[in-house]
Amino acid sequence: MAIWCSKFGMPEISSLHCSALPSLFRCLSIASASSPSPSVPNKRTQTPILETLSSHKKEQISLYVGALLQWNQRMNLTAVTQEDEVLSRHVEDSLAIIPIMLRSYLSNCSSTSSCDGIDVIDVGSGAGLPGLILAIAYPSWKITLLESMHKRCLFLEHAVSHIGLSNVQILHERAENVGQNVAFRERFDVAVARAVAELRVLAEYCIPLVRVGGLFIAAKGYDPQEEVKNAEKAIHLMGASISELSYGPWCCLSV
Repeated sequence: MAIWCSKFGMPEISSLHCSALPSLFRCLSIASASSPSPSVPNKRTQTPILETLSSHKKEQISLYVGALLQWNQRMNLTAVTQEDEVLSRHVEDSLAIIPIMLRSYLSNCSSTSSCDGIDVIDVGSGAGLPGLILAIAYPSWKITLLESMHKRCLFLEHAVSHIGLSNVQILHERAENVGQNVAFRERFDVAVARAVAELRVLAEYCIPLVRVGGLFIAAKGYDPQEEVKNAEKAIHLMGASISELSYGPWCCLSV
């Protein structure tokens, strides 16, 4: 499901990328994450989006999956313990954000026809999903993995080194604190979050991190309309309003 929320920007800000729009937007995107039906047996096959990646990127994803399963034996990173399930439930969902992000960002948040060099923060990154997968798929993107648990940050540091990524920064801090830090407030082009918190709480964590003219995408479960409705007050208090709804594997909400 995709939801667009508009928010007027401050006129003194001169570095925005949405000058072609009738008003300035900060974009919040919320997504309804897909998951395989329990009645369908798992198959060790590549997902359609994964098949489009280069052999080098596929190898990097394989290195990530191997590291995740190895470290998962000694710390709680994921409830999924089989490689095929990691590919179908985690990698698939993470890659599914890309078409929505590209379409939404190019249509509403950029004055150019390129997404090269965009600055992305993955809030509550956990095992690096979707942030590390995005970093692999788009090496030109700058990815910040925000995670509050030290042990998970150690895994993320290992994974980044093991995969050989140079476009990833790991930030060990709580999201509510980072949003109040002037070094990070309204800095990012895109914020993403997957399985972190209820939407009304998540919006309060993530919206402050996104620049006016940026995008926020959050993965939610199936049929999240009630959760979206409960979040409307918090979104409005931050100066945003819902302006569009559409449906897909991720639901997008922009502010």
